Amino acid sequence: MSVSRRTLLTTAAGAAVAATAIPPVALAADSEAAVPRTFSRAADYAVAKLRAVAPGVTAFPEITRFEKWTYSANGGWIGGFWPGTLWLASLYSGDRRFRELAMASAEKLAPRQYETTHHDLGFLFYPSWVTGWRLTGDEKWRTGALNAAASLIQRYNEKGRFIRAWGALGTPGNAGRVIVDTMMNLDLLTFASEQTGDRKYLDIAVAHAKTTERVFLRPDGSTPHVFDFDPGTGAEIGPNSVQGYGPSSCWSRGQAWAIYGFTTMYRRTGDPLFLRTAQRLADFALRALTPDNVPVWDYLAPQAPHDIKDSSAGAVMACGLLDLAKAANRPHYREAAIRILTALCDTCLTTRSTRAEAIVARATRHRPAEDGVEVSLPYADYYLLEGLLRVLMPKEIDQAIDLSSVS
Repeated sequence: MSVSRRTLLTTAAGAAVAATAIPPVALAADSEAAVPRTFSRAADYAVAKLRAVAPGVTAFPEITRFEKWTYSANGGWIGGFWPGTLWLASLYSGDRRFRELAMASAEKLAPRQYETTHHDLGFLFYPSWVTGWRLTGDEKWRTGALNAAASLIQRYNEKGRFIRAWGALGTPGNAGRVIVDTMMNLDLLTFASEQTGDRKYLDIAVAHAKTTERVFLRPDGSTPHVFDFDPGTGAEIGPNSVQGYGPSSCWSRGQAWAIYGFTTMYRRTGDPLFLRTAQRLADFALRALTPDNVPVWDYLAPQAPHDIKDSSAGAVMACGLLDLAKAANRPHYREAAIRILTALCDTCLTTRSTRAEAIVARATRHRPAEDGVEVSLPYADYYLLEGLLRVLMPKEIDQAIDLSSVS
């Protein structure tokens, strides 16, 4: 079988990254002391921006065009992040208006708890409805999240032991397609098992995570975006990519989803396989991280490490690393997370623009399609605020999103 030029370039780029990677350096004492001030200022800025923009938002922010939000009417796959951001703003500020806005926004997702046409129900309902239940105790949020979990498990392929990512059930297109992003949808299933006592949700989450570990994780700790199976037999076909550069590359946001997702699965199950996997994923990403501590959009694309950035990958990765530092008792992961969050606060906030409606700039949605290159995205805002509050208000953020581990 011939090797494509893209594969050769990607392999060469990977070798260059490995050769030039800079190992993590501990934070200096004065830098550590400055962290709360830096993060408090950033969180204050986020709340001020939301206070100005949120009252006029009637749908779900999806992506900025010329620094202004464009919207999705039903929320697409990103609908959970806007109410989630408002919940976190209410937690940080104590402003009940944010809570009211969060509830109104989350309520718009109600019809989608019964959807079986996609895998994104965790993205939709964990930051919005699970958090809503944890912060208010209102049973409707819990019930809706459990309905969403019941919808999600219908996409489980027993022969391949995976959750189908895309395409309506019963349709042939993408029937055997798994994407690394799904690791972040599994916590909705662990929530459902914990709340109902029914292990079927947890068993499916564990099976999918083990399949992901087996087929996505490369020897160097990197991952492709996509892996395809024969949906009828469950047989492996091979890696692929949609949002990364190619099947041999490593899309940075996908790698961040995996770090965070596997760490969460370790916390929920105590399975050491998931902890080892999260550490291998994190170690690769930290070796590939550029000295400015903001990830490039794909760690193994030919122009990496000199390529466009994705601040959303950095925000997701920082949250996962903060989680991993505690789970693995490895302080250097926390130090790396602090450096990434500090870099995002110093170089990626929209503070210099009077017209920007988002909090975070320099996020990249879909580089291969040239769709959203260094723009603002709602999940960059959400995960930056989550990361900041993990440092500033660890007990309160635990109340919102549940950072507990198995005993």
